[in-house]
Amino acid sequence: MNKDFKFTIKSICLDENYHPSDSTRITTNFANLARGESRQQNLRNALKMIDNSFNALAHWDNPKGDRYSVELEIISVDMDIEGSGQTFPSIEVLKTYILDHKTNERIEGIVGNNFSSYVRDYDFSVLLLEHNKDQAKFSIPKGFGDLHGKLFQYFVNSNVYKENFKKPPVICLSVSDNKTYHRTDNQHPVLGFEYQPNESSLTEQYFQKMGLQVRYFMPPNSVAPLAFYFFGDLLNDYSNLELISTISTMETFQKIYRPEIYNANAVAGRCYQPNLKNSDHSLTQIVYDREERSKLAIKQGKFAEEHFIKPYQNILEQWSANFA
Repeated sequence: MNKDFKFTIKSICLDENYHPSDSTRITTNFANLARGESRQQNLRNALKMIDNSFNALAHWDNPKGDRYSVELEIISVDMDIEGSGQTFPSIEVLKTYILDHKTNERIEGIVGNNFSSYVRDYDFSVLLLEHNKDQAKFSIPKGFGDLHGKLFQYFVNSNVYKENFKKPPVICLSVSDNKTYHRTDNQHPVLGFEYQPNESSLTEQYFQKMGLQVRYFMPPNSVAPLAFYFFGDLLNDYSNLELISTISTMETFQKIYRPEIYNANAVAGRCYQPNLKNSDHSLTQIVYDREERSKLAIKQGKFAEEHFIKPYQNILEQWSANFA
């Protein structure tokens, strides 16, 4: 079966005036902030945190800590399965741009950063939950993540991706609270100390099917390591400013959503286990409803099942079986 899926890329600026589109997953970091009475203040505060974090890391030739600011662009990828013009919101990622106020340059950053996918919601919040319902022992369904992984790789290798982005994506996530991480002697000037987990996580295995490797680093000024998912060579394929744009953006989101880990009052030691029940942490000035976010993940997974998985099941199964 020789089937070409068509991708359409749209972009919108993520600033204090941002409003989520109807096709955006509401659990997505930036969309969750842009709701309710505090939406504009939330966005303003988050963007300021990103700029402050960036300047703290890019401190050379930056005596006042105000040389740079970060612009964020939301990249939405729609997918047309049958060539009919009927599309499904495939993924959303963030693209960073760095404004150098000293040279008046606008420097292209990294695409990826935050990763949002309805199909991933389906896999984790519908398929995985139903598979383990009333089971005595947790297990993973056969072929879990295969379709999502192949679709992602197909997009990254597509002409549409290559026409729009110069480099492969880097996705940055929080560490897992049920793994232990050990600090190594490897230290990068921007990414900081590298950590290694005691075992592989389901998220690691899921992203591996997307073709991505993972390394864990705790940047300077940070209190916990971040997970960096990437193709190629993370340390040499990207400039320091590109890496800082990802760190400052994604650590800011993690401070908001995982303050117990990323806004903790104590820094991770040589042996570190994240704890979402850690009471010794500080809260940001940003309003966010974690409970609502987890409930919406199930709702969004069922949306993917109804509008993507079931209607195109035969086409997707045949395509996946022949994907190389």
